[in-house]
Amino acid sequence: MFSSADHAFMAQALRLAERGMYSTNPNPRVGCVVVQEGRIVGSGWHERAGRPHAEIYALKAAGLNARGATIYVTLEPCSHYGRTPPCVEALKHAGIAKIVMAMKDPNPLVSGKGEEFLRQSGIEVQAGLLGAEAQRLNIGFVSRMLNKRPWVRSKIAASLDGKTALNNGLSQWITGIAARQDGHRWRARSCAILTGIGTVKADDPQLSVREIRTSRQPLKVVVDGHLETPVDAKLLFGKNVLIFTTDEHAKRADVLRKKGAHVIGMADDHGKVDLVKMMHKLTDFGINELLVEAGNKLNGALVRAGLIDELVIYLAPHLLGKMALNIIDLPELTSLDQKSSLEIQDLRMIGKDIRVVARFS
Repeated sequence: MFSSADHAFMAQALRLAERGMYSTNPNPRVGCVVVQEGRIVGSGWHERAGRPHAEIYALKAAGLNARGATIYVTLEPCSHYGRTPPCVEALKHAGIAKIVMAMKDPNPLVSGKGEEFLRQSGIEVQAGLLGAEAQRLNIGFVSRMLNKRPWVRSKIAASLDGKTALNNGLSQWITGIAARQDGHRWRARSCAILTGIGTVKADDPQLSVREIRTSRQPLKVVVDGHLETPVDAKLLFGKNVLIFTTDEHAKRADVLRKKGAHVIGMADDHGKVDLVKMMHKLTDFGINELLVEAGNKLNGALVRAGLIDELVIYLAPHLLGKMALNIIDLPELTSLDQKSSLEIQDLRMIGKDIRVVARFS
């Protein structure tokens, strides 16, 4: 169905889409190339929300060469008015003859409508070329559209014997500089970073991207059942903070709101923060990818609730002993049939440390 040239052009569109890795949120990462007689005559990628989509940049670059050309785009062109006009109309007016797209728009409200408009306009449409690669690039956007919650990725630094901190709470630094820099890349691509009050009180983290250049900072999210977040906590500087609590603890909430935090009361039947409802609530803030940087208790609660999709674990060449804290706080198993199974997605050395990326199967 697709030729080797088709694959090469779509691969180029995917490489362009990757340029928006740190900047397009909450929009998807999209790339596009315009091909005329086997040659790329225009290309573009979506840079950030509110700016033109990839197809518009590519058409502008192609100019009159777009008429009768084939477009390769990593996501179904939009057919609705949002912050920008629909791309399908621009493609029609440009005289595009054929469109090859990697994947349909996962938004149930718009999926297939762009394709239908294009076909009715007399434009040939083919879909599914390198679709899996396009979905991986937009794994959070797909999750938010289809599952109504972000793609949740937990980043953990541990010793080779699976320990994340000493029994007294000391944890800085288990891994090396290269691993910490790599961790900031995961931060930069995420819409938000989630931590718990225990980590806030123990480490006073900034939860910001510092080791690499980025045009935006992710939202900071704290699970704080009793609103114990110190008013001088580093993560409150620069505002851009959500705090989920069991109730709004009026006086304390007012103090934190004055510091720029958005406080949300959301308790479950056990008097704890309702983590499932919290994840769904985060979609209201346009969160595609959520990075968890928390202790073993919050990680354990998220795993037990089925809310972590992926683990990114850095294993340092150290041993911390049996009294140190485990990676994830999970209940004792009585049978191996109860074990949590994962699939290794990537395994590589980062400096002197090993990075394991695994997804729950």
